[in-house]
Amino acid sequence: MSQDVDPVAAARAEADAAIAALRRAQEEAEAAVLRAEEAARRASAPSAPAASSAPAASSEPAAPSEPAAPSAPAAPGPLSESEVDAVRVGYAGEGPVLELGALVNGDPRADVPIRIPLAMTNRHGLVAGATGTGKTRTLQLLAEQLSAHGVPVFAPDVKGDLSGVATAGAPSERLLDRTRGIGQDWAPAAFPAEFFSLGGRGRGVPIRATVAGFGPVLLSKVLGLNDTQESSLGLVFHYADLEGLPLLDLADLRAVLAYLTSDEGKGELAGLGGLSKATVGVILRKLITFADQGADVFFGEPELDTADLLRVTDGAGVISLLELPEVQDQPALYSTFLMWLLAELYNELPEVGDLDRPKLVFFFDEAHLLFADASKEFLRSIVQTVRLIRSKGVGVFFVTQTPKDVPGDVLAQLGSRIQHQLRAFTPEDAKALRASASTYPTSGYDLEEVLTVLGTGEAIVTVMSERGAPTPVAWTRLRAPRGSMSPTPDAGIDAAIAASPLLPRYGAALDRVSARELLAAHLEAASRAAEAAEAERARAEADEELRRQQEAIERQRSREERAARSEQRRTRTTPRRRPERSPMEEVLRSPVTKTVLTGIVEGIFGTRRRRR
Repeated sequence: MSQDVDPVAAARAEADAAIAALRRAQEEAEAAVLRAEEAARRASAPSAPAASSAPAASSEPAAPSEPAAPSAPAAPGPLSESEVDAVRVGYAGEGPVLELGALVNGDPRADVPIRIPLAMTNRHGLVAGATGTGKTRTLQLLAEQLSAHGVPVFAPDVKGDLSGVATAGAPSERLLDRTRGIGQDWAPAAFPAEFFSLGGRGRGVPIRATVAGFGPVLLSKVLGLNDTQESSLGLVFHYADLEGLPLLDLADLRAVLAYLTSDEGKGELAGLGGLSKATVGVILRKLITFADQGADVFFGEPELDTADLLRVTDGAGVISLLELPEVQDQPALYSTFLMWLLAELYNELPEVGDLDRPKLVFFFDEAHLLFADASKEFLRSIVQTVRLIRSKGVGVFFVTQTPKDVPGDVLAQLGSRIQHQLRAFTPEDAKALRASASTYPTSGYDLEEVLTVLGTGEAIVTVMSERGAPTPVAWTRLRAPRGSMSPTPDAGIDAAIAASPLLPRYGAALDRVSARELLAAHLEAASRAAEAAEAERARAEADEELRRQQEAIERQRSREERAARSEQRRTRTTPRRRPERSPMEEVLRSPVTKTVLTGIVEGIFGTRRRRR
C-alpha cells in the first residue's frame, strides 16, 4: 500500500495539518489573553467607582451591588470554554460593525459580542422566526445601526411598529437591566425617517409605478396569470412599446387589450400570432377585479425615482418606511411591488463592486408572500436580481417565519442568518425544524433543541466574517433598539410627512396623454376617416346614379327621335289610301248588286226583251 501513496498529497496533508495546528494555537493564545484581561478586570472591579450610566459595550456592565461580573457564566452552557473562545475570535474584526448582541452560554457573555461586519451587509441575510419572537425588533435594531453608519435603509412597516425609529426610546429598569447584562451602553435616540404609502393608501408620501415600468412578468404574478396568459400579456406590452403607446395606468392596459381584439385592431398582431379573445377576456376580468381592490391608485405618475431612497442627512442614512395597513388584503401587490422596487434599483444603480459600506440595505418583510404561487420565470428573476444586485452596493435581508418560506436558490445567496425561535407543534413543523438545523455549520449546540427554547429577543446567529468565511454558530441575546419600540404617534408621523421634501414632487398624481387617450384619438380619427370615406362613397354612388339616369334619358330621347324620324320617312313613302266606304256603299258598289239592279230595271222598263 505504501507504494500507492502520493508524496505530494502526503506533504500537502501534513502542511494543512500544521497550519491547522498553528491556527488552533493562535486561537488558544488569543483566548488566553482575553481570559487574562477579563480576570484583571474582575480583580479591579471592587475598587472601581459606581457607574451612573450604562457602560460601554466592551466594558464590564455589572451593577455596583453585584459582586460578580455578569459576563462570568453562572450556569453551565452547551459550549466549552475553548468553543466560546472560538466564537469570540470568529466575530472579532477591525472594520465598522453592526452590534447584534452577546453570546449566550447558559448566561449572557458580555465579553463575547456578536456582530455583523458592515461591509458584509451587502452579502444579504435572513431574519426568521415564529410570530412574537422578536423579528421586528431585530429589523429595527439593524435599521438603526445602519442609519447611524450613514447607510440608507428601506423597509416595509407591515404593522406600524417600525415607525418608532423616528422617536427616541423610553428607558425602563427592565430595559436597562437587560442591556447591562449584554454589555450594551443603551441610550435613547431617534433616527431620520421618511414615510411612504402605496399610491397614497395610508399615511405617507405616495409611491407610484407605471404599468410599463412594472412589466408583464411582475404584473402576471400580481394577477395570478398562467404561462399562456403571461405570454399574451408580454405580447401586448411589446406591441405598446413598438407603437409608442405609453402604458401608465391600468386603464391604458385595458384600452390596448380591448383595441387589439376589436375589429379595428385585431390585425395588428396577426404577424405575431394574434391574441385569443378568451385569454384577453380572462386578463381583462382580472384587471377589473384588481382595480376594484384599490390597486389602480398605485399605478400612474409620477413614478418613484429610486435615488430618493438613497438619501443621507447629517451623516445618518434616511430610513424609508413603507406603510402597509392592508397588506393582508393584497399580499400579491405588496410583494411584487417590493420586487419591482428591487429590480428598479438593480437597473438604475451603477456597478460599484464591494464597498466598505453598502449604498442601501433593503428589508423584505413577510417574504413568504413574494414566493407563494410564483412562476418559474418570476423565481428566476428573483434569484438573478438577488445574486447580481450586490455589485450595485445593495444588501437585501429577507424577513419571514421559517427558512423554508424562501427558495433554496435564494437562501444560497444569503451571507447572514438570524434565526429566532421555531416552533414544532406538527410533524410538518418538526420536519422544517430538522431541515433548518441541518443547514447550519457544525457547532457545539443541539440546534434542533436550542431553536425551540430560544427566548424572545434571542436568536441563533451566523454571519459572514470580514474574511468572507462563515462565523461560528452563536446563541445570541440581541441588543435593544434605541428608538421607541412603540409606534410613533400619528401626530408625529403627519408632521414628518408634511415636512418631507418629497411631498411636493410625489404628492399629486399626474394624468398625461397615454395609451388610452392615444388609442381613443386614433379610433376617433379612424371613425372620422371612415365617415368621410362613407360620405365620399355615397357621393360617388349618387353621382354614378345621376350619370346613369342621364344616360338613360339620353338613350330614351335618342330612341324617340329615331322613332319620329322613322315615322316621317314611312309616311312619305306609303301610297294614299282611298277613303273608307260604309257597308251600304260596299253593297251597292258590288258587281252582284249591280247585276241584280240592272235586271230589275230592265224588267221594269222592258229593255231586256228589246235586246232579244
